[in-house]
Amino acid sequence: MSIDLKEIMENTELFFLKKVKLEGWIRSHRKQKTFGFINFYDGTTLNEIQIVYTDKLVNFTNIQELYVGTAISVEGILVKSEGGSQTFEISAENIVCECESCAEYPIQPKRHTLEFLREVGHLRPRTKLFQAIFRVRSIASYAIHKYFKDKGYVYVHTPIITANDGEGAGETFSVSTINYAQTKPPIDYASDFFGKKTCLAVTGQLEGECYALAYKKIYTFGPTFRAENSNTKTHAAEFWMIEPEIAFCDLKGLMSIEEDFLKHIVKYILVHARPEMEHLNKIAPNLNLLTRLEALVASSAVKITHEEAINLLLKADKKWEILPKHGKDLAREHEKYLTDEYYKAPVFVYNWPKDIKAFYMRMNDDEKTVAGVDLLVPGAGELMGGSQREERIDRLISRMDEMHIPKDDLDWYVDLRRYGGCRHAGFGMGFERLLIYITGVENIRDVIPFPRTPGNCEF
Repeated sequence: MSIDLKEIMENTELFFLKKVKLEGWIRSHRKQKTFGFINFYDGTTLNEIQIVYTDKLVNFTNIQELYVGTAISVEGILVKSEGGSQTFEISAENIVCECESCAEYPIQPKRHTLEFLREVGHLRPRTKLFQAIFRVRSIASYAIHKYFKDKGYVYVHTPIITANDGEGAGETFSVSTINYAQTKPPIDYASDFFGKKTCLAVTGQLEGECYALAYKKIYTFGPTFRAENSNTKTHAAEFWMIEPEIAFCDLKGLMSIEEDFLKHIVKYILVHARPEMEHLNKIAPNLNLLTRLEALVASSAVKITHEEAINLLLKADKKWEILPKHGKDLAREHEKYLTDEYYKAPVFVYNWPKDIKAFYMRMNDDEKTVAGVDLLVPGAGELMGGSQREERIDRLISRMDEMHIPKDDLDWYVDLRRYGGCRHAGFGMGFERLLIYITGVENIRDVIPFPRTPGNCEF
């Protein structure tokens, strides 16, 4: 029976001088006249191991013809390495080709650009860089579920197909069986599959609130979709969102949960994805990834109102590309100044102007701001956005009317305030945005296995 390379790397003393069998792939192959070296990996660990073989093997000539990417099984003895950077290697007694790769294999043992690797997205998981990125993604996903499970949250699967635009921005993908090309307006949705206009969900928050008011603490973690025609490094049409909702929680309590949650995820990754993080840190040393993440864990987040943030920015001795302005959103340069230069710490900006925030956020007593909050982190800017939800039915209806949100489609949401509603709050965090921050990879296309962006839907 074959053994995972991960097990050998973690228990070398147990396997030392013993015969082992491995199954995996050739990452690189150096050939000499009477011997050769295969750089071998099997995907169970970021580490590789060197396979040394000689012309004593009966199929020596055939082995020398194997190309990068070939799947092989190897039997041999784990011995100390006589040279190179590795400590141990496998002295091969038998190498079997399981499936050949051709000489034109696109990913040769050299540095490739991220743009090129996106063009061969079905093969890029075989590179060491993407093996590190997507293992971090896997470990981060587990850490998120573990955090909420340990805290007593219920995991709720909110719908992917929905009849509401939770954000009210109108940037949704329609779901329909109607052939629009052959249908004259107005469209009769009564004859459509669901009997009404439907779309892919932009958020699971509104449905999540239903369950928060039954279980007290819930979270959603799943795919969401935005038909935003944006080609920036941080936007994709399909991405994953983490959205907890907590009953009997106000804005202050929410900020405490957000900070605790983020630090838990980062700490977990620093421990359980250490080899991957060290590899990513080595690739981009100027980012000081490990130092930045360790500093985040040790920090205490600053809390300032939106008004205080704008006043601070206006007083700064900086030449802004976009002038900070009361009543307006923060630009990336503003966020960077607050986190990286002024406070040198994570920053909660709360009590936002009502005109630039969603209808469901609780109106403050000043009637000008809502109890919304964004968490900004050094090196990345905004990472989370949340709010205390409007639990007062009259205020919610008034806000929906003000923002022209159709109440007929959200009568069930209003009902939550009618039947035992209470103060509650929640936040959303784009999973890929978190991964960009943790891995130091700049483009969202490189932290999603199969990215969906305008003009691109491969696979």
